[in-house]
Amino acid sequence: MKIKFILSAFIISLIGIACQPKEQLKKKPNIVFIFTDDQSYNTLSNFDNDQVITPHFDELFASGTTFSHAYNMGSWSGAVCTASRSMLISGMSVWRGNKNRERWNSKDSLAASETWPKLMERAGYDTYMTGKWHVDIPANEIFQKTTHIRPGMPGDALNQSKKTLSDGMLNGYNRPLSENDDSWSPTDTSKGGFWEGGKHWSEVLRDDAFSFIDQASKKETPFFMYLAFNAAHDPRQAPQKYQDMYPIENIEIPENFQADYPLHDEIGVGPNLRDEALAPFPRTEFAVKTHLKEYYALITHLDDQIGAIVNELKEKGLMENTYIFLTADHGLAIGRHGLLGKQNMYDHSIRVPLLIAGPDVPAGKTLDQDVYLQDIMATSLQLAGVEKPAYVEFTDLNEYIKDNQKASTLNGVYGAYLNLQRMIRKDGYKLIVYPKVNQFLLFDMEKDPLEMENLADKPEFKEIKAKLFESLKEKQKELEDPLDLSTLEI
Repeated sequence: MKIKFILSAFIISLIGIACQPKEQLKKKPNIVFIFTDDQSYNTLSNFDNDQVITPHFDELFASGTTFSHAYNMGSWSGAVCTASRSMLISGMSVWRGNKNRERWNSKDSLAASETWPKLMERAGYDTYMTGKWHVDIPANEIFQKTTHIRPGMPGDALNQSKKTLSDGMLNGYNRPLSENDDSWSPTDTSKGGFWEGGKHWSEVLRDDAFSFIDQASKKETPFFMYLAFNAAHDPRQAPQKYQDMYPIENIEIPENFQADYPLHDEIGVGPNLRDEALAPFPRTEFAVKTHLKEYYALITHLDDQIGAIVNELKEKGLMENTYIFLTADHGLAIGRHGLLGKQNMYDHSIRVPLLIAGPDVPAGKTLDQDVYLQDIMATSLQLAGVEKPAYVEFTDLNEYIKDNQKASTLNGVYGAYLNLQRMIRKDGYKLIVYPKVNQFLLFDMEKDPLEMENLADKPEFKEIKAKLFESLKEKQKELEDPLDLSTLEI
């Protein structure tokens, strides 16, 4: 009976959209969502990073409002990106989002209708997607138009048939071993990856966006564009022009660089994890500099493509009625704390850039409330005139834009990775828990933003640690976290 009622309501809503006059639909703003991959918050100049050349990012961020403390909630999978993207499309928090995948995989039509693009479509939007997907429900089943749907990482530039470090790394891994190691080059088009197909994938996405923008500019219907770059995910390949912008001798080693992470096996980030196997164990300064050089080059190349897309929106006269959202699915370590990847609870890996630009959004504003990147979904629904469904757990960011002093509704940022790591960031501190080894880390995020001094075992912080641990367990209940931490000795 309930299903019949939902289907009837769904049909009525479709009829209602079809009957809306074109003038009414035209008043709705266009939504452009730009999604980058593996891009940490600390790769942009507005976070005091003057190493990375990003003039278009800088201009775009200056045109809107930045959320300086935006996070990804974590992952049930080593592929953190698939969890992040699933939460974004479903509107559900990490563990409920994981359960929801069963509905997608069972071809539940109601589950498909509840996704972000379907909600936008029912609100009268033309929906379009190009680029990285990596979500269990096929993109072409929930977007009206798609082009160049890409997998989790570009092609076979890095041969993934390796087993462990002791087996020896295949091309692209465990490098560079020295300054003379020329086993792999980011500009070698024979390696595939971003070069697969003959044109760099970021440039293909730019051209896809141009094509849709041209079509959309000739119609009266509002549009929702989901532009998902694979950059700056490895393999970090960019044209020579961009490599030349970053001489290796100018690359700075992160202040929180470590040669190794002492608990890497216990928390699931050892040599057998693909992301971590990209560079040698232990890490060397030269290897980290090389990976940073290639990372920065790929981001600068990405910056040019995003700049071109924004310029095209301007050229077609669409910006006056368009909101642009920009974020990444998660961050990346690249040598910080002895880590390379994103499968950890440090800010460099869970914190991302987040921008909103558009009509009535203050320019050059930075807000520091704790938010999740998936709040973008709820925010776009509000702008599109869609009542937020009960299953959407994330927050409308317009609340903070309208009232800069409004406190974050989160009451602490929660983070998780498999059953091996848990985190809460609250009241200026961060508590990280490693359940497998009963290990706690505590950081004062105001005095120690690089998370270098563990306070967990200092007697004067015992009360803070205990309070945060209780808050973490409360968050677990709230979010239906399946991991039991009650047996840990604090």
